[in-house]
Amino acid sequence: MKTLPQIGLADVRAVYSGPEGQLWELAMGEQIHIGGLTSSMELAEKAGIRPGTKGVDLCCCTGAGMRFLVLFRKVSNMTGVDATSKVVQIGKDRCRRLGLAERIDFIEAEVTDSGLPDDSADFVWGEDAWCYVADKPRLIAEAVRITRPGGVIAFTDWVEGPNGLPEQQAARFMRFMKFPTLASIADYKDLLTKNGCKVLHAGDTGRFARYMDLYLDMLRMQLTYDALRIIGFDQDLMGQLSAELEFMQQLAHAGKIAQGLFVARKG
Repeated sequence: MKTLPQIGLADVRAVYSGPEGQLWELAMGEQIHIGGLTSSMELAEKAGIRPGTKGVDLCCCTGAGMRFLVLFRKVSNMTGVDATSKVVQIGKDRCRRLGLAERIDFIEAEVTDSGLPDDSADFVWGEDAWCYVADKPRLIAEAVRITRPGGVIAFTDWVEGPNGLPEQQAARFMRFMKFPTLASIADYKDLLTKNGCKVLHAGDTGRFARYMDLYLDMLRMQLTYDALRIIGFDQDLMGQLSAELEFMQQLAHAGKIAQGLFVARKG
């Protein structure tokens, strides 16, 4: 597992409380994860998410994943946990406007210590966000603790790719993305197994590179003005951000970073 000790929760909160978080949503949409609805549907299918079940979304951001689960999978109710006040408030407002406030709750807390009861959820969910959590062993332990026996932990995440990520490149990538740690697929499989889960699926979705191409094309060809507006029309900063995104694009095409998809059953 790659580690960058100088990055912490305060850095992540700053991203999603400011213009950087707005830029990600501009490029990726309300579902700020690779693959959007397609990825969510695949994860839900592989996890067997059924109508009437109850779930917890760790690192829920504005709750787009929870709204997807309630609307498309007919989940009875969801609880989201996130440590950034601004996205929690945005999420509550969006749920209220869609008439989903009674079925979706938010808790502002660190996901490694949510305060939720043991064995209280049919499933725990996450989409491309656990890369922001420093202590991944505690995160997986918390996800398993919350899940009832026989329930599932289902998540996607940005991970080290199959061709490996050299330390210098990892440091640059993680510094830009504000990732304190970066797991591999093998790391997550090991953590899930150590916490008493049977891993049902753990693999590379194969999406990362082509979606990076898409996001960069959108920012270059259609959303340039919108992106500049968010950052105060600072063209030098736009150039720096573009350079880092192009670097990520190169890493993705080289198989050094990937989107992993994981489903595991507790007990």
